[in-house]
This record gives sequence, structure tokens and C-alpha cells, in this order.
Amino acid sequence: MEFRGRDIISLKDFSREEIDYVLEIAKTMEPVAKTGSDLLQNKILATLFYEPSTRTRLSFESAMHRLGGSTIGFAEAEISSVKKGETLADTVRVVENYADVIVIRHPLEGAARLAAEFATVPIINGGSGAEEHPTQALLDLYTILKEKKRIDGLNVALVGDLRYGRTVHSLAYALSLYEVNLLLVSPEMLRMRREVLETIKERIRVSEKSKIEEVIRKVDVLYMTRIQKERFPDAAEYAKVKGSYRINTDILQSVRKDLVLLHPLPRVDEIAPEVDKTEHAKYFDQVWNGIVMRSALLGLVLGKIS
Repeated sequence: MEFRGRDIISLKDFSREEIDYVLEIAKTMEPVAKTGSDLLQNKILATLFYEPSTRTRLSFESAMHRLGGSTIGFAEAEISSVKKGETLADTVRVVENYADVIVIRHPLEGAARLAAEFATVPIINGGSGAEEHPTQALLDLYTILKEKKRIDGLNVALVGDLRYGRTVHSLAYALSLYEVNLLLVSPEMLRMRREVLETIKERIRVSEKSKIEEVIRKVDVLYMTRIQKERFPDAAEYAKVKGSYRINTDILQSVRKDLVLLHPLPRVDEIAPEVDKTEHAKYFDQVWNGIVMRSALLGLVLGKIS
């Protein structure tokens, strides 16, 4: 399967066979990411982050360094020529002269796809507005596969901000390619975006709920998300839904023994700190899996893995 030179913009662009292939490559990259290699020696990654990031930017950079490559870029647009009025298209056309692959995070939806139209090197979407976050969804799938040994046949609940949370949009698209029962739990005003819902309902069984208690006893994977305060146009509207859901050790008394609890992080108050010590908590494992998955993706798009 050929990934050399491919842009990673949306999981709507992937087939199940392609995702399964990426998951298998990630599995082979697990020991490589731990020990290091020179797989990407003399290759340069540019990280163009117009929005704040900890895990996405640092995991891409860590993956690149672990594979013998190097990184350049900026962590905030204010220190780049964007402040002088440079367009995204021009920034990409400049930076592709310095790097072999570009990861971009941008507050505007469609920004990553626009960048891909102008770039001749692979563009990887590190988060585009409230739209998608495909590499996060791929590492989420990898985590589920590692923990549950399968994806087909699972009951998966996505909980929290399903309107503005880009991670759940990408994950929903990906999960719809598998034989899963998908449960969507959110406040009424934060329900899954219509275009996502219409696509996934054509493929799998989807249920929408407003109370986590309605689903928590029957799910295999519980995917929590924070309410995306920075994407609300009105602070008063955010105040209405802040703290809508919270996982603590009391509520975990009623879950399946092998429940896997995930979160893309950062968390605010939706998972109590004492939950970290339970056997269900796998969100910090997701962080390591991000390095593994992004190592696999970099190797694939740069043509060093096939």
C-alpha cells in the first residue's frame, strides 16, 4: 500500500484497509520508537502551529528525533511572518523549501486542506479548527486495539463536546468503518455535527444520549472529552454546559471490569485525579501511543516504510 508523498488531512479520505495497514505499521514501530533508529536521517519535519499544542507538536517532534530526523517550525504564529500579514499559502510555499514534511495546526477549518493544495511535500493535519484531528483518531484506534485486542464488536461511547471537539469527529469517521455500536453522549447544544452524523449513520448503529448514566454500564470504551471553551462564540453559552460530565471512582463502580477509559487531553474537570490510579485509565498510555503512531505516519509519507 503506497503512502509515499500522501497528505494526511481527513479520515474521510481513508478506507478501512488503509487504516488497518497503518495500525499494523504502528505495531511494528513500537520497539523502534523506544530504541531509536536512523530511519529518517537527513529528513526534516516542519511544525507550523498557529494554535497552542503540547502533545501533538511534541510527539511529532519526539517521533522525528527518535527516528534520526530533525525539526524546525514555530509554536505560535505571533513569532512568524504571519504577524506581518503573510498568507497561509505563502507560508507553506516558503517552508516546503526547508522541510520534507509539514505538520500544521490552525484555528480555521479547511486550513490543512488548503495548505495541501499549495504544498509539494506531504501535509499532515495536526488539528484544523473544530473540524478534524486525524492523527489523534489514529492513535486512539491504536490504543483501543492494544487494550481490547480488537475494534469490531465493541460498544464505544464518545462523551462531552461533540460539536466543537475535532478529535471525536475524526474518531467517529474512523470507527464507522468498523462493526461497532457507537453511543454519543453530550448536552443538547453540543451534539455531534450534522455532517458527521449523516455520514456515520449510513455505516453503523449510532445512538444519541444526554446522560452518561444511560450508557456507562454497557460500554467497552469510554472516550471523554473536555468542553472546548475556546471555540464558544458566547461565554454565557459555555457557562451553561461547563462541567456537564465528570468521571470519578464512584461512577466507575458500575462499569464493566475491563472498561477502557480514554481522553485526548488536556482534561479540565471531566475526569477526577483519583481515577488515574484505576485499571481503567489509559489516557496517559495514549500519549506514548501518539509517538508510536506519528512515527509510523512520518515513515509512511516519507517513503521509508512500505
